[in-house]
This record gives sequence, C-alpha cells and structure tokens, in this order.
Amino acid sequence: MMLKIINKENKENGSIELPVQFNEEIRQDIVKRAVLALHANNRQAYGVDSRAGLKHSARVSKRRRDYRGCYGQGISRVPRKVMSRRGTRMNWVGAKISGTRGGRRAHGPKAEKKWGQKINKKENRKAIRSALAAVMIKEMVEERGHNVPENYPFIIDDDFEKIKKTKEVSDILTELGFANELIRSEEKKVRAGKGKARSRKYKRKKGILLVVKDKCELTKSAKNIAGTDIVTVKELNAELLAPGADMGRISLFTKSAIEALNKDKLFM
Repeated sequence: MMLKIINKENKENGSIELPVQFNEEIRQDIVKRAVLALHANNRQAYGVDSRAGLKHSARVSKRRRDYRGCYGQGISRVPRKVMSRRGTRMNWVGAKISGTRGGRRAHGPKAEKKWGQKINKKENRKAIRSALAAVMIKEMVEERGHNVPENYPFIIDDDFEKIKKTKEVSDILTELGFANELIRSEEKKVRAGKGKARSRKYKRKKGILLVVKDKCELTKSAKNIAGTDIVTVKELNAELLAPGADMGRISLFTKSAIEALNKDKLFM
C-alpha cells in the first residue's frame, strides 16, 4: 500500500510504501486481550491496614480465673476492649472482629495480591500489528468517532519533528485538516459516579496519535495539546493504538518512523 508524504504546508512531497506490519489481519479479540493485560499490569495494588481494628492496648482474657477476663460473667465470648474499670468490674465493648463497631473487615482486600496478567510475546506483537493495520483504514477511524481529513491516511515529512513551539504544532495540524479533531479533543465531559469526588471530574476524548522515530523537539512541543499523544515508534503498544480496545485511532506517522518500522522489523 502506497501513501502520500505531506509536508507542513499540506503539499504532496513524494510517496512511500507501507511496511508489512500494516498488512496484518484485523483481530479485535487479540487487541482487547493485549489492552487488558496492559491495564492489569499498570494497576496499583491496594489493601487494608494490617493493624486495622487492632489499634488498642486493652486486652480481655478468655481464660478461667484471669483478671480482666469475661469468663464466668454470663456474657458472650466476643473479643472486647476495656473502656473503664471500678474495682474488679470492667466496662468493655466489643472489638477486633467484623461484627463489632470499629472492628476489622472479615475478608478485606490484600495489598500483596498480584493483579498483573501475562500475554505471549508473539500474541502481543500480533495485536500491535493488527492495531497498526486498523489506523490506516479510513472507515474504521471514522466509525470510532474521529474527524478525518479528506486525504487521510497520509505520512508527514520529517521536518515536522523539528518544531519547537506548541502553537506552531497546533497550526500545522489545523492546516493538515485536523482542526475539527483538535476541537473534539479539547471538549470536557463530566464523569458519572464516584470519580467526580476523586479528582477525576472531567474526561476527554482521545485525539491524534503522533508517531516519531526518536526523541525530538516535537515530543516536548506536542505533549500539551489536549487529547494528543506522542510516542516513538519503538514504544508503540496496543493501548496507544486502540485506547479502550477500540480500534482505529487517528494516527500520524513521520517518514522516518515508517522507515525505522521497516528497517528494524519492529513487532515482527
């Protein structure tokens, strides 16, 4: 498949043949498996405090004839803590177990639980190739909700990697026909549920994915554009190419990134 190379002025500057990675069969099931594995491996472990419900010093004995014990008092043998004492009599309340006020949970989450998932290397590479193939199919990109220029897909010239100003990057993307996509990515939407109380009140739609060969000026200048992600070609993964396992993210590759993909046989 041949694609046009477009310069910053939105003029054609030659063409290039896409490498074989873009000819992979579309496999939604494998892409979803790779994305879920990435989510699981990035999940932060959580759990209850190991001393939860046990942070008191008053111990009550269950043994016969022990001082400060509840044996023979005609009360249940629920674990207790002493609140006050008068002579040999105690004022106590239930503690420690899940059925008491302030007690620990019966089976609380364990911080040592392993959330990570494994995926075969060949399967992961196939998922990336499948997602790469999907980003070059205009119909799939439009179906995902992106605003696609008329001449999409195309490759952009390497001069794009040398831009230092965010405003200039935004202007060039507008010139290339991504103006509506930039507007779409800037819109905020209020989340539902508990996320609003956990510093996640708003969410944004995913915008353009910019793929470059190596770290360059563009990696700094483009990172502040809302909804836009920029990544080197070696760091591509299924989540970037298909956020939420929804294939067909609008993507823009530089000429050198495509050449590196072919030369180094990445994800093969």
